[in-house]
Amino acid sequence: MLNLGLVFLLSNHERMTFFKFLTTKSFLKQLGLAVVVSIVLSFLVLTWLKFTTNHGQQIEVPDLAKMTEEEAKEALSDLDLRYEIMDSTNYNPGFPYKTVIEQLPKPGRFVKEDRKIYISINRSGYPMIEVPLVVGKTRRQAEPTLKAVGFKIGKIDYRKYIAKDEVLEIRHKGQKIESGDRLQKTSVIDLILGDGEGGLNRNAQSEEEGEEGGDSQTENEADGGN
Repeated sequence: MLNLGLVFLLSNHERMTFFKFLTTKSFLKQLGLAVVVSIVLSFLVLTWLKFTTNHGQQIEVPDLAKMTEEEAKEALSDLDLRYEIMDSTNYNPGFPYKTVIEQLPKPGRFVKEDRKIYISINRSGYPMIEVPLVVGKTRRQAEPTLKAVGFKIGKIDYRKYIAKDEVLEIRHKGQKIESGDRLQKTSVIDLILGDGEGGLNRNAQSEEEGEEGGDSQTENEADGGN
């Protein structure tokens, strides 16, 4: 840029020539081109900054609970966020079928633009799982094993057998079941245990089990084994 002080040192003729130059088409064209180039460069720099740093923009993760997949997709798209369905077998009876029951990150967290949100969709029911091998184990071993895979412990019956609290048989809704059978998660399983007073016959008194007044109890009524 010219030093304005030099302009005043010029002769009148030179000053007039300089000011005329400032109004020439050539100068105005160059000035306009310089302005356009400056605007374009500024735009490119700002765009580059936006895509590389997002200016530290933080987006609050919305609560997607009980939304359908389409509703969740739309809600996230409006905030420039993406989603992916987690491979999950979770089921929550308190949520409608095929709605979001879980999400990561959690609602209220702040993330950057284009962040992927992971969601779990509610199943139509609890999954089917295999009954583990518990016959021949003690009650203390069998109950945690069944609970660990998602089953519930129901009625406890006793049968004449030498080994006290050994699992002789397991049942579901009155029907004998075996390890490897598939039942719905949270199903209730009844246990037939040895009473420690019989012989070696595992099937002794099997016809008498279930009679009113017999030796049976629920898990909460039992005195031991937990």
